[in-house]
Amino acid sequence: MTRIAVIDFETTGISPAQGDRATEVAIVVTEGGRVVDRFQSLMNAGVRIPAFITQLTGITNAMVASAPPAETVMADAARFVGKLPLVAHNASFDRRYWQAELARADLPAPHPFACTVLLSRRLYPEAPSHKLGALVDRLQLPRTGRAHRALADAEMAAELLARIQHDLRERHGVAEPDHGFLMAVQRCSKGALPRFFRERTQAPQGQATPA
Repeated sequence: MTRIAVIDFETTGISPAQGDRATEVAIVVTEGGRVVDRFQSLMNAGVRIPAFITQLTGITNAMVASAPPAETVMADAARFVGKLPLVAHNASFDRRYWQAELARADLPAPHPFACTVLLSRRLYPEAPSHKLGALVDRLQLPRTGRAHRALADAEMAAELLARIQHDLRERHGVAEPDHGFLMAVQRCSKGALPRFFRERTQAPQGQATPA
């Protein structure tokens, strides 16, 4: 089973294109459904945190004032990730910050992102909500700390990823639901999924695919 890095950012707002910056990043590395390594740091991007963000995350201006510079943290995060592919819950958000903050540090960001929101919509369409906390509770996965802090959210996303990979193996007969397969699933429309799974789990030489 190949390693995957699951990432989460806390930020001052919703868009780096509008001047918002990251205040915290956490990355957990998973292998075989288990977390095998962790990275977490607050970061000082030189911007003020709005009061409503502090209320949501608990991260204060005083906390980031004593944190390492954002460029230093991102260089450390990039070394930690190396060439591993990335997963995030609502990956379009975290991908934007990963790319923007690495660009500020003059570092490349070639990493492909899979998204547990898109994957959960494909695999659990009956779920009334695809927010991270709602899925964790619905699937009876462990909560690992305060929501809207990067490490707790990254670890819960890693738990969700492990469940998704487990269900792909057990319910859909996928022998190796690696990062590339996850990206193919999330690109597939809901209506095309049954055929998608049939085509990719065909046993060789006409043997029946296990149920």
